[in-house]
Amino acid sequence: MPLGATEDLLKRLEELVYVRKRIKTGATLYHNGSQFHALYAVKSGFIKTETLHDDGRAQITGFYMGGEILGFDGIAAEKHICTAVALEDTEVCIIPLDRIGNNDHGLNKLQNHFYKLMSKEIVRDHTIMMLLGSMHSEERLAAFILNLSHRNQLRGYSADHLILRMKREEIGSYLGMKVETVSRIFTHFQEQGLLEVHQKDIKILDMAGLKNLISNHSSKPNLPSKNQ
Repeated sequence: MPLGATEDLLKRLEELVYVRKRIKTGATLYHNGSQFHALYAVKSGFIKTETLHDDGRAQITGFYMGGEILGFDGIAAEKHICTAVALEDTEVCIIPLDRIGNNDHGLNKLQNHFYKLMSKEIVRDHTIMMLLGSMHSEERLAAFILNLSHRNQLRGYSADHLILRMKREEIGSYLGMKVETVSRIFTHFQEQGLLEVHQKDIKILDMAGLKNLISNHSSKPNLPSKNQ
């Protein structure tokens, strides 16, 4: 939420969140093609978004953790173009967009904040396409890990210790890599002393080493953070 938000603005925001919804692991928050009604703020848990190729294969388009907002894909056509699935038991706050866009001048600051979030979502998508087109496999995975580390740190969690909520196959889908490649690179990173890997438990041992892998690319090596 906006930095420096007043108590009154936070109270109005609380009024906007008219319901909280709990989603079990594997359950769907919304489907591709379903009517757009609201944005969703992840209060706790972890969610992935995905689309389907013509041959039925799923393409992961994003991962959302606590404190992040999803659902922007449904605004343009008033229908969602992605399916959102909980990767663990998750609770979301439902924020109807029509309430944000009303004529209450007291919500102008909040409204502007959501516009910024939408803009950053567009920038994120464009940046990911550029990174995937220019980076080698090791660089992609390093950027992905650094991005999760950065997002963890912003929320007051450890930047060095990650619990991956997604499977290797899902990471591969998101980064445009085969699952065998993802597993091989994790092993290689561990052999290089960059990471300590125990299934989904990842400890970053050499943050500078990961950054050096992608230092020849964008001045912002991480895949863009959501909702920052």
